[in-house]
Amino acid sequence: MINPPRRQGEYLDREIDCQEAMEPGFQAIVDCMEEAGWTRREIMRSLRRLVAADNMTQKENAKVEAQLAIARAMVRAGRPL
Repeated sequence: MINPPRRQGEYLDREIDCQEAMEPGFQAIVDCMEEAGWTRREIMRSLRRLVAADNMTQKENAKVEAQLAIARAMVRAGRPL
């Protein structure tokens, strides 16, 4: 079972609570992968690559959002793109 946040809204240790809630799930994934024959080294490398890919996606999405905000502002100001 995944533990919910201690309280709603933002609070100082919310990210730590989230990490703690995720740990059993990640351990279950690693256990299943090992049972299927993957080595711990391969599993950890793959998890790191998934995190890196997600980080890259978030950065690219932020760039696109910024470009869209600039374009919207220019349209509202009546300036050509």
